[in-house]
Parts: sequence; structure tokens; C-alpha cells
Amino acid sequence: MRIGFIGLGHMGNPMVRNLLKHKHTLKVYDVVPDLVRKMVDQGGKAAESIADTAKDVDVVITMLPSSPHVRSVYMGPSGLIASAPPGTLLIDSSTIDPLTAREVEMDTRAKNCPMVDAPVSGGVGGAEAGTLTFMVGGEKADYEAARPILECMGKNIVHCGGPGNGQVAKICNNMMLAIEMIATSEGMTLAAKLGMDPKVFAGIVNTSSGRCWSSDTYNPYPGVLDGVPASRGYSGGFGSDLMLKDLTLVTDAAKSARHPVLLGAIAQQVYQKHSADGNGGKDFSSVILQYMTGSPPTRG
Repeated sequence: MRIGFIGLGHMGNPMVRNLLKHKHTLKVYDVVPDLVRKMVDQGGKAAESIADTAKDVDVVITMLPSSPHVRSVYMGPSGLIASAPPGTLLIDSSTIDPLTAREVEMDTRAKNCPMVDAPVSGGVGGAEAGTLTFMVGGEKADYEAARPILECMGKNIVHCGGPGNGQVAKICNNMMLAIEMIATSEGMTLAAKLGMDPKVFAGIVNTSSGRCWSSDTYNPYPGVLDGVPASRGYSGGFGSDLMLKDLTLVTDAAKSARHPVLLGAIAQQVYQKHSADGNGGKDFSSVILQYMTGSPPTRG
């Protein structure tokens, strides 16, 4: 297919490369010219603008940093809604608030351009490997049209319901993940402070009722698991500032829905402090540093 792609950052770059591997024709655009040149070297064609990205293509995919960026790219005077011919399928894989996703979808539908919101889970590693999970919101027929394209970049493509529901799934899941990571951090550091070997404690938790993904797969305590960010100084992975962004989205959405998210709000504040302490670029599991002073104890 002929695909336009806007947003060539850490996630967009490998997503485009996977589409190229599946022999799609790519026209790419980013506000950073060097990112466009890298994709041209990989076999893509450079678009001159947002409007140009939508010319002579069947689909446009966007991977953008935030809700204001999505509004600008779609709803600006020279944006996709103004430029895309009727019938162009629009796929937004940014992580934004559900209200923005629904408002943009409503405007694209008025232009007779079908649209789905399709945020992802799996991080840069999943984007590189083509194993992302896509949480898709939109009409069933539009989901079915988008699915073959998304399958070139991911292995788990889930229809979450109507427009905006992909964003609902993404931010609510990440709220739960943040809460679990903070709880795991508190439990692991307290057990160590009280004199228990962290590996032994983790083994107990992971065969007991405290088990969760943050404890058995992505444990934040240094030395408990190999191959996770805690084993390499919390480099790589999913950044704390990105988690803070998602928690801010979910608490804002909860306010608009007049629904309490007590632990979600506390988690947002914990990550706000963690970022303010200079840890925003570290993996989100580094939140355990809020509970540790000095080097972690070593035990045989």
C-alpha cells in the first residue's frame, strides 16, 4: 500500500522500517530533517509537509508526542483533515487523551476519512522487533481496514471499541502498571531494610499473592533479575517522564469523567517528584530510587 507516515522518533523510525520490510511504499515527514533523511536512506520518500504526506497515499499513520501535536497535525489549517482526500484511512498511534482522540475522529469522519486511534505497548524494543501491541479504537470496519497494516508492525492487534477507546485502554493499563511498580518498589525496599535478601523475597512474592508483572518480569530492585533496566542502571526501557505523561493523561481524563482514581493520583505525584529529582530520562522502574538511600545492601 501507499502509506504516509508522520513522526519519525524513537518509535516511528522502527515502525517505518517494518512497513518497508513488508514492501509498502512509504512517504515520510518529520519536523526534524535528519530523521527524514535517515528514512529516505532506508527506502522511504521524503514528504515536503504534512499536507504533502497525505497526497497520493491510501493511509496516513501518525506517531506524535502529545495531544497538542495531534491537534495541530490533524486540525491545523494545512493539517491532515484539510489535506487528505476523502476515503484516506487515518491511523493515530500517539498516546493522547481520549477526548482529543474522539474530537479528531469526529472531524475526520465529517471529511469522509475513516480514522482509528491505535496507541501501542511494547516500547522501542517491540517496535524494532515488530511485536507491538496495538489497542485500537474506532468503528469495526475501520479497525478491519487498519488491521493488515498494523500487523506489519505488531503481533497483538486488539479492537477496544469505539473511537477513543484505544487511548482509554492505554492510559488505564499504564496507570495500573505505575501503581504496581510503586507497590513493588515499596515492598522490595522494606523487605531489604528489615534484613531480608531481595532475591529470596522476590521468589516468595512471585509464588504468592503479591505477584505481578513488576515483580516477576521487570523487578526494580538491582540484582534480582538479569536483563532488566535495574540491572543496567535503569537505562533504556520506558522512561519515567513518559510514565508521568500517561499518568497525567489518566488523572485529567478521570477529572473529566468525575471518577475517583485515588492511587492513580498518588502515583502521578510520586512520578512527578521522581522526575523533578532528575530521573525523568531513566526507566520508570527507577522509581524505586525514591525509597533507597545509598547503595543497595548486598547479601549472600
